[in-house]
Amino acid sequence: MYFKLGYWLFHFKVFTSIIIPKPNKKSYNSSKLFKPIVLLNTIGKLIEKVIGDKLQFYSILNNFIHPSQLSSLKQRLISDVSIALTHFIHSGWVNHTTTSTLAFNITQSFLLLNYWVLLLIFRKAGFDPKVRQFFSNYLVGRKTWYF
Repeated sequence: MYFKLGYWLFHFKVFTSIIIPKPNKKSYNSSKLFKPIVLLNTIGKLIEKVIGDKLQFYSILNNFIHPSQLSSLKQRLISDVSIALTHFIHSGWVNHTTTSTLAFNITQSFLLLNYWVLLLIFRKAGFDPKVRQFFSNYLVGRKTWYF
């Protein structure tokens, strides 16, 4: 429905953040010593979950996500990661090479993602223009109230 309209209601763009001090700190002179909790509209969260699931489904269906991307995807298990890693290690043994791994979490990087880049990615992935229009509206005009 929201994709067809091409916009995200302003009501769902307003967040309330509560700043809570982390316990047992001697001093609170740094922002790292506080934990922000973001409160979202429940219906908005539910709709965003459905939208996220649909995006993931169509991205996988259209082979836009690399097959080695296993983390945080539906229908991809941690055992899949173990099997893939074991395969790479055994392939290295057969070829008399050393295998090493590097793992890191890039979740926080998405907070800094330029939304124009995201729209270009959606275009390259073949998403419908209505979906791109929706996200061009979804990603702008957000407001946060702090308490």
